Amino acid sequence: MTVNLDALARNYRLLRETAAPAKCGAVVKANAYGLGVEAVANCLFEEGCRHFFVATVTEGIELRQQFATAEIFVLAGAQAGEERTLRGANLIPVLNSHEQIVRWVELGESKRYPAIVHLDTGMKRLGLDMREINQVALDSRVMSGLEIAYLMTHLACADEPANPFNQQQVDLFEGLCQRFPDARTSIGNSAGMLTAEQYRGDLVRPGIALYGGNPFAYARNPMEVVVTLQAPILQVQEVTRATTVGYGATRRIAGPARLATVGVGYADGIPRALSNCGEAYLGGSRVPIVGQVSMDLLTLDVSSVGRQYVYPGASVELIGRNMLLDDAAKAAGTIGNELLTGFGSRWERRFVRDDECQ
Repeated sequence: MTVNLDALARNYRLLRETAAPAKCGAVVKANAYGLGVEAVANCLFEEGCRHFFVATVTEGIELRQQFATAEIFVLAGAQAGEERTLRGANLIPVLNSHEQIVRWVELGESKRYPAIVHLDTGMKRLGLDMREINQVALDSRVMSGLEIAYLMTHLACADEPANPFNQQQVDLFEGLCQRFPDARTSIGNSAGMLTAEQYRGDLVRPGIALYGGNPFAYARNPMEVVVTLQAPILQVQEVTRATTVGYGATRRIAGPARLATVGVGYADGIPRALSNCGEAYLGGSRVPIVGQVSMDLLTLDVSSVGRQYVYPGASVELIGRNMLLDDAAKAAGTIGNELLTGFGSRWERRFVRDDECQ
């Protein structure tokens, strides 16, 4: 896995400039979407990012060890018993329920600690519903002990800019925010912040767009490719007569043909769903995956590729400029986010700059 840090930095700059005057944070949960959080976060910090979003307390503590001054927000909130750990590491929880808010305030020991308050406007995943919002807003004791860093909501259909549900959520959010006067807001994920000003708030939270994935379902991707995934050919076979390939004999190959076995499989995050429908890139051509993707191996039909490109040790591109992340995800029936976060620890990650990508 090659991660182009210059492309990552340019993606962040584009997002930051688009979001202005809102502040631009970065979602680096799940090991920075599988790329490697230490190098990714350091690159973003060098570009001026000072607001990072993680999923869990453990991720937050790891990032705090890297940065003493950045604001680090924990999206899962403050689970029971985690409050003192959060405060000790100077982490800011995203409080998702009335119960979490009450515990956060009661354990403040007369000191106010900042938190994001998450208002659910239709995602129905995390966040305070209308009843809980009223409970908090009408409880003077809780309100007096609560330091709201931001009010947050999450758009369910931001990847479809024309979907009317986006505006419905924003309208509801603006109404709910009136219960908490003068509080700053955080609305925009990658797609939302790139769509329009009303979908941003005071702090945006881009994720997949940073890493080169298309934040939109049906529009051109405005982001640069950041990740390239390459794996070696282990063996080449010349097929002279009709044969089947892989588990279950699900693909029949009529000879003559040339097959190349590549040393990655679903244990490395290459979805089994790409069996008989995915592609890779070799020698200037896209070549099909034939047969079932197995745990550590997949097979390509490389009959159309010049022999000088097909040999044990030759690198095959599975994701990159020629095999776009979102094309591979579509073929697998999933999204780029899932593919990236599924590329596990067996990949060697190499962090490079532009001049090393030539």
